[in-house]
Amino acid sequence: MTHILMIEDDPDFSVFLGDYLARYNMKITNYQDPFLGLSAGIEKYDILILDLTLPDMDGLDVCKEVSSKYDIPIIISSARSDVTDKVMGLQVGADYYLPKPYDPKEMYAVIQSLLRRNKKLTVPQESSDFSYDIASHKILFKSQELELTQGEYELLLALLQAKGSVLSREQIVHACESLTDSYSKSIDVMIGRIRHKLCEPSRHPRYLHSIRGLGYKLTP
Repeated sequence: MTHILMIEDDPDFSVFLGDYLARYNMKITNYQDPFLGLSAGIEKYDILILDLTLPDMDGLDVCKEVSSKYDIPIIISSARSDVTDKVMGLQVGADYYLPKPYDPKEMYAVIQSLLRRNKKLTVPQESSDFSYDIASHKILFKSQELELTQGEYELLLALLQAKGSVLSREQIVHACESLTDSYSKSIDVMIGRIRHKLCEPSRHPRYLHSIRGLGYKLTP
């Protein structure tokens, strides 16, 4: 899971964005107070989303403080669209400036780009038969690249990122752009094809399990 620190004084907006990013196994922890955000253990997070208009402290000062002490990608998310703010933000350490309003899909794309640049989307799993690299769009099984369709790749990646947790059909649909209907047989067909590529039986699977009434999970 990708852990995102957000410092944003609009709680409704942080919830809206958090609900969207949760579909992609990303969790937002938001602080409206910038001083609380600065003391939240920044090193625990993978990325920072920062508003500029904050109570008691300007977001540019927060950006400068964070960039001088921590190695974390910073996205400024602000309704302040003046070019001076953009230039200042990038000069004091921001990696990207995304003016509000924006589609949450755009924020997701920016996050992916920055994490890929910082190599945090490459996740080797030494204790697992699986490894994956989102940057190169590959999933390896026992050190061999699996030949997957786009839908199979998205589904298997979602299960891998869940780290053994059960994903409902609805959660799978949210995580897979190739799927639109949780009642569709497409999920079951893809699960069957993935099992075939893993060379495991459907009755006694080693990796890919169907949990009756709940969904699916992968045991790496």
